Parts: sequence; structure tokens; C-alpha cells
Amino acid sequence: MEERTLRARMLLGDEAMDKLWNSHVAVFGLGGVGSWCAEALARSGVGKLTLVDMDNVGESNINRQLVALSSTIGKPKVQVMEERIKDINPNIQVKTVVGHYDAQHRDEFFSDYDYLVDAIDLVSCKVDLIMSCRERNIPVISALGTGNKRDASLLRISDISKTTGCALARVVRKELRNLGVTHHPVVFSPEEPMTPTQYEAPPPGRRSVPGSLCWVPATAGLLLCQHVVTELTK
Repeated sequence: MEERTLRARMLLGDEAMDKLWNSHVAVFGLGGVGSWCAEALARSGVGKLTLVDMDNVGESNINRQLVALSSTIGKPKVQVMEERIKDINPNIQVKTVVGHYDAQHRDEFFSDYDYLVDAIDLVSCKVDLIMSCRERNIPVISALGTGNKRDASLLRISDISKTTGCALARVVRKELRNLGVTHHPVVFSPEEPMTPTQYEAPPPGRRSVPGSLCWVPATAGLLLCQHVVTELTK
């Protein structure tokens, strides 16, 4: 019995921990939400993880992303996350994919996942990922908007049909409904977003840069982990 997961085993039990160790979970997006979720899954005892992200660590990531340190600036986020996970438990199998998920290349991103965490931002890719999981009978939970929000206590695991106060939820909900999907598990906050002070020019295609506080996306990531672990160990 491995001591590094003993305290979790005390609450979840032997059978649940064995299930987690034999489970394969994918995390798409290793930003402010996905990075915390990926590490929490590793610390919870998941035995195989696939990590998908196309970006390198930037200095502006340091305030909220687990992978972002002065020493990791410029490194691929998947590489940094893999190194952290291997430091948590060298026996965890980790596959990294440096890439951008989209409809044209979706088949390249799928494997024998027992659960998938959707922590990507772009609506079209998010909706396609959800629908692709449904077609493949892969359980999936999505993170919705955490930018411009500051009260982590309002975050919750819910169904997308019950979401309020989140512009991303509203758009994703509408797109899924157009495809005949009315129910989908999500982590969201009903908190009305603040209007952030802009200190930098937004990237092409965006009207503004969202503000972010560490504890909000981190809490969302931990709630995603809670849901996945709970579902896998039912």
C-alpha cells in the first residue's frame, strides 16, 4: 500500500483507489483551470493521464497557473506539467500532446479515455470536443468562465441547463441546444463578471483581456477533479 495515497485511501477505500489507478483521464487545456485539475488528479491517485495544450508558459501566467514559475517561462506547459506529475508519482503514465484541438484534427486527440476534462476556451472547439466525446461514449465535464470573477465560493458543479451569470455558459448552452444536447456537466460560477482595467492590447479577435485571480480558476480546477474522481469511483 503506497504511503503517498494512503490518506485518500482512508476515505475512498481500496476498491476506489484501484479504480483510479487503472483509469485514464485526459485534460484538455493546462491554463489557470486545467493545470490545477491535472495536478489534483495525479495527487488523487489516477494512474494514467493525457495532457493536451499548445502553449508555452508566459510571465503573465504566473498569477494563476500552476505550471507558471520564473524557472518555467518559455517552456511548453505540457512538459512542465509532466515533470510535476512525475515528481508527485514517477509511476503515473503521462502522455503529452502539444497541439490545438479542433474539428479538423479531432481524431488525433482521442484515445481510450475513461474520463475527459474540457478546460479549453474557444467555443467552437469546446462544443466540438463535447460532441466528439458523446459520440465516443467518453464521459466529459467542462469548465466555463472564471475570468473577471473573484468569489471562488460561488463556483459549483452543475448541469449546463442551470447555468447563469456566465457569458461562456450562455453561448455553449445555445450551441449545444442547437445540436440537440440540453444536459452536460460543468463547473461554473453565477457571479456577474467585473469590468477589468485594461493594461495591454487584446490579442486579435478579442475585445479585451480578462482579469484573473489565482483562487478562482484554481478552485474550478479542483472541483473538476472532485467530479472526475467521484464519478470514476462510484
